[in-house]
Amino acid sequence: MPLINSISGLRGTIPDSLTPEIVIQYANAFVKFTGVGGTIVIGHDGRPSGEWICNILEGTLQALGSKVISIGMAPTPTVQLATEKSDSVGGISVSASHNPAQWNGLKFLNSDGIFLDKDECNTFWSFLDSNLDYVNFNEYNKLLDEKHWTTKHIFEALSLNFVDLELIEKRNFKVVVDAVNASGSFIVPKLLETCGCEVIRLYCEGNGEFPHTPEPISENLNELSKAVIKNNANFGIAVDPDADRLVLIDENGEPIGEEYTITIAIDFILAYYKSLMKKDLSCAINLSTTRAVEDIAKRYGAVVYRTPVGEINVAKKMKEVGSVIGGEGSGGVILPELHFGRDSIAGIIIILNALARDGRSLSKLRESMPHYFISKKKITVTDKNNLSDIIIKIKEVENDGEINTDDGLRIAFNNSWVHLRGSNTEPIIRVIAEAPTPEAAEKLALKYVDMFS
Repeated sequence: MPLINSISGLRGTIPDSLTPEIVIQYANAFVKFTGVGGTIVIGHDGRPSGEWICNILEGTLQALGSKVISIGMAPTPTVQLATEKSDSVGGISVSASHNPAQWNGLKFLNSDGIFLDKDECNTFWSFLDSNLDYVNFNEYNKLLDEKHWTTKHIFEALSLNFVDLELIEKRNFKVVVDAVNASGSFIVPKLLETCGCEVIRLYCEGNGEFPHTPEPISENLNELSKAVIKNNANFGIAVDPDADRLVLIDENGEPIGEEYTITIAIDFILAYYKSLMKKDLSCAINLSTTRAVEDIAKRYGAVVYRTPVGEINVAKKMKEVGSVIGGEGSGGVILPELHFGRDSIAGIIIILNALARDGRSLSKLRESMPHYFISKKKITVTDKNNLSDIIIKIKEVENDGEINTDDGLRIAFNNSWVHLRGSNTEPIIRVIAEAPTPEAAEKLALKYVDMFS
């Protein structure tokens, strides 16, 4: 597979596309981008290739005059938190997110601990062909080993204003955790146990060996669902390798749907800030996130902002308008009170508080949310320009829906929508549709898939 380079970072397969030479090239460009002599935070998601990539990154950055803070195996949101809270000029999370084990990648962060935006990426990429300017033998900066950042992450989450630890402890939650043996393996159980939960660990070895396809979608979580039922647990938690996405399984072993992670989280946070009489409430989500969020926002008189897909796009909008919460429907919760990045730890602490205060089961809490169904399709392509041609044709004939072309094409109807866009990380076009019934969502998605045949 070729290297995939986007605002989501760099991804490639090993050993054919992501090579040591590529790692050095990007490390050099990042030093040029952030400034020679600055401090750069590095962490990895646990997959075995992450260790040698980190070793190359650390050595190269030192040789180029940078100071390096190595936080070891850690979620991407922990790397983001460490970058923001330390005196750093940037950070690099070594992860290919939900991609299979043969993949790895580099996610680049600015000094605020958020992903590079389009303009920053263009400046960064302009340095890719620049010379390697090594410092003298006696000018190397030290490598700082700071493995405490996962503990710091938990402390920061528990210190959030809305957290009621005593109320959570009274519920005596039993939780099954599937961290696919990656970066969530220790931090997620530790957070739960600190909150008084009984934790059943499923694939929390931290050895980077994925026991199943690592993307936390329902078809990959059968063992987690069975473990929840077998152990009579209150709910199950699944995170992806770099633990920025949170997916929940209810007490009946049923996935509540990754879109409802963000829906429940937004409902809880908007209710909390409404109780504090905060004015001008808003949240931000991407164009592919469930319309249930808009229904929830109406309950609290809050404004919903939609952005192109990509964590940085949502985070920038949240900063711009002062949103109290945001995220993406893949299970990515962004809570600015903690930091501006998708974070399963933020999601978990919100869900624990929501369940504790609601008093009901996860399935009942899910039932209290607006009901919609999403159908997702993928179209493998060799040329994403095909999407532009299709968009032109659709716009010529579409009369009923509200059209948005900020990111591909999104058409919103009275109670449904469809979104067509090229993936940032894979050579595919995604077709996502949402409607009040599964059948209507499937029919809507297939209508637009057929346009590519």
